[in-house]
Amino acid sequence: MQNVNKTKSVPEGASQHVTAGPYSPVIIVEGSRLVLISGQAPLNKAGEVIGDTIEEQTRVTLQNCEEQLKTAGASFDDVFKVNVYLTDLAEWPRFNSVYSELMPEPRPARTAVQTGLLSTFKVEIEMWAMLP
Repeated sequence: MQNVNKTKSVPEGASQHVTAGPYSPVIIVEGSRLVLISGQAPLNKAGEVIGDTIEEQTRVTLQNCEEQLKTAGASFDDVFKVNVYLTDLAEWPRFNSVYSELMPEPRPARTAVQTGLLSTFKVEIEMWAMLP
């Protein structure tokens, strides 16, 4: 399908796992230089869940976020807003230990909620960035 919308586009090279639903994994909004990535989960390209612990799943999920940002020419340095979805807020400190390790200062504004997630996901993350 050809992109007829000139104000938003999916960057070349953007991809997602085979079980992905009807959404763009990453989108560039022209004019405002915003990059928004859809919720990323602890999945490999084959759609398999990677990791049993919150630490493992957080690391894989953040790596998936970073890959999507790169396709748009952005990095964690450009992220200004993060939304985190956890199945268990009791795992918040363990999530934060991995997040703090990978996200550079100044860290983005962030929201976290506990919710049910697909499959055996413990975490899902979406990000907003501004292209440099």
